[in-house]
Amino acid sequence: MNQGLNSKTVSSIIDAMGLGDFSGATIRDIQALSRQIEEKTGEEVIHLEMGVPGLQPSEIALKAEAEALKNGCATIYPPNGGIPRIKKAASDFVKAFIGVDIAPEGCVPTTGSMQGTFATFMALRHAYAGSQKDTVLLIQPGFPVQTTQCDVIGLRHEALDIYNYRGKALTEKLEEIVTKGNICAIVYSNPNNPSWVCFTEEELQGIGRLATKYDLLILEDLAYFAMDFRRDLSHPFQPPFQATVARYTDNYVLWVSASKAFSYAGQRIGVTCISDKVFHRTFAPLKEKFGVATFGDFFVGRLMYTLSSGTTHSVQHAMSALMEAAVKGEYNFLDDVKEYGRRAKFMKDVLLANGFYLVYDNDMGAPLADGFYFTVQYPGMNDLQLTRELMTCGIAVYPLDTMGSTQQGVRICTSFFRREQEQLFTERIKQFHKDHGC
Repeated sequence: MNQGLNSKTVSSIIDAMGLGDFSGATIRDIQALSRQIEEKTGEEVIHLEMGVPGLQPSEIALKAEAEALKNGCATIYPPNGGIPRIKKAASDFVKAFIGVDIAPEGCVPTTGSMQGTFATFMALRHAYAGSQKDTVLLIQPGFPVQTTQCDVIGLRHEALDIYNYRGKALTEKLEEIVTKGNICAIVYSNPNNPSWVCFTEEELQGIGRLATKYDLLILEDLAYFAMDFRRDLSHPFQPPFQATVARYTDNYVLWVSASKAFSYAGQRIGVTCISDKVFHRTFAPLKEKFGVATFGDFFVGRLMYTLSSGTTHSVQHAMSALMEAAVKGEYNFLDDVKEYGRRAKFMKDVLLANGFYLVYDNDMGAPLADGFYFTVQYPGMNDLQLTRELMTCGIAVYPLDTMGSTQQGVRICTSFFRREQEQLFTERIKQFHKDHGC
């Protein structure tokens, strides 16, 4: 018999799963919990916890992948560094929508951006072996898996929450940290997961200056490529372009993913775009231990080979077709994903009208963009308490505590929110405020 949504039932499920106060819970744990609550209570849970695309991919990708399979690609191992088609397509795409030049050889397809980040961290771990520069600086809040990846690899890491550091204050704080001499790379996402803060050109110029001055690598996660909907970034070879540090330094690696902008997450495809300078840069430890001296040769010939022996053949054709169509102006990949912005605005309006407030609440004085994520808090609660209380009323979210934030609050993801849930969401948030408001 279904027990209905209530504190006692939800608490018993949380206890049975051993999640405690959620401080050690992963996103997948929260998702599993929400499914259990649905099963035990018979009530619908509004899923705002998981950053999974909720939109259908373009037929362009589906047709290209089917055609590649029909032509026999499944019988052939893909090249470690990617098929020529995707390498050229990625190089053209970066030029068209970011406005920078990266040679095709430096555009390496990976099994999602996650493999790209993992491989890049591994490359750093070995390239800087024995050096004082043995630490990456993670600008946070951020994707918690990247911290885990560093831990798995044994790569040292530090963190900086940007809450109090924007504009000139950000570059000043970064310079204060890197002058210690132990930082080899700086990592961030832009737009940021989970705050949806978007770095300005001024900030990126400052980061680029530091990269050149202190010989740092900048690792830019573009998982939410061009999804700052305050500007139209959808037209190839026309400004404005996706904001990037790559215009201000040659010391960079960009991670471009098909998961969010192309809604192709299930096929696991991304491209690690390594600047020409970094691709050809030599590191003595790589030569001594692996017999290859350059960062690019090590990345392709040692890491991609041992991690996966290349990215799945057919999906490379799918992403190639998407990028080719976008570059030609035949496919506006942002038209569909703008729906995330509409959902974010609706939920923000409901939450802010019922006692909630935004945690990361502005972007250098400008209103925060509406997009894939945003962060909120409710007075009188910490983020773990808020996660639990919202779950009790059938709304699944993710606590900021697990994402490197020094602030209290939760992440809201818009991807699974449906129009037909708008009334239910509004009713539940109003009831939450009635039950918890002063």
